[in-house]
Amino acid sequence: MDARELRRWLEFYRDLGVRELRVPQAFFSHSVAGKIQNEAKDEKAGLQSTAYRAASGSFPAARQNEPKAVPFDAAVSGDPKTSAAGAIRAAASSAGAAGAGAVQPPAAAPAAGLVPLFDGGREGDTLERIAADLGDCRRCRLCEGRTNIVFGSGDPQARLVFVGEGPGEDEDLQGLPFVGRAGQLLTQMINNTAAREGMAVRRECVYICNVVKCRPPKNRTPEPDEMEICGQFLYRQLSVIRPRAICALGATAAKALLGAKEGITKLRGRWHWWRDIPVMPTYHPSYLLRPYNQNAKREAWEDLKKVLHYVYDEPPRPLSDF
Repeated sequence: MDARELRRWLEFYRDLGVRELRVPQAFFSHSVAGKIQNEAKDEKAGLQSTAYRAASGSFPAARQNEPKAVPFDAAVSGDPKTSAAGAIRAAASSAGAAGAGAVQPPAAAPAAGLVPLFDGGREGDTLERIAADLGDCRRCRLCEGRTNIVFGSGDPQARLVFVGEGPGEDEDLQGLPFVGRAGQLLTQMINNTAAREGMAVRRECVYICNVVKCRPPKNRTPEPDEMEICGQFLYRQLSVIRPRAICALGATAAKALLGAKEGITKLRGRWHWWRDIPVMPTYHPSYLLRPYNQNAKREAWEDLKKVLHYVYDEPPRPLSDF
């Protein structure tokens, strides 16, 4: 079992409500622990998503990341502080744990032979707490050139969340997401499309944030380690808001949420999953500002219509209708 598969299994059991697993004695051997650690180090840094629903709901039709066999068997005894437990935590962390994005230490020492699962979110988490934890962030190199951290804005109980790539110059100066030319276009897209479809929805009704909270130099694409560091705060934002759907704006946002290797042209227009929340990838508004992208504009508006109808139609309709 490599580190990526191990992390998926841990997330799978966590989403089923399992808080601890009994680990076979083989996991406590130095050879197995060393193998897991090496695989975790070798795995390319990046953000991954899962396609699992909580146990209370039905599973999505496409379960691309579903494990193929149960990796843990009979209960055994052992010391949870041995190298295997640390290796499992290291493997899960290096593979890019979703939600809080980091392994949380247990409140009390677990029973012998048990390895506690990392949390997907903090109990009682709020956007205010996330912003406080972010603080005057110096966790990566993006802090060196920023003017303001751009946390996010909008309705904290929004049914729809838009996720972009990162702040631009205007956003960096104002500390708010999507306030430049691309942001103005996004506002028009939301307001005008909703109005044409007979919905009383405006930009103020949604929540908007980015994968990274600081402006990359010269608006370059964020590096994988920057996305991973900031991703923990994005995941917590999404876990707190719990929207009915997410609209991923551009390839970077789609990669951060879905872990997909495909380009945005192949991903857009189809539903995907971040945990149990549907995700619709579409073009970033900055791409649509280019004069030669008329077809892309039409496709982006079609994508947005799907999202708005799925989120705001009353009575609610199943995802398969869109």
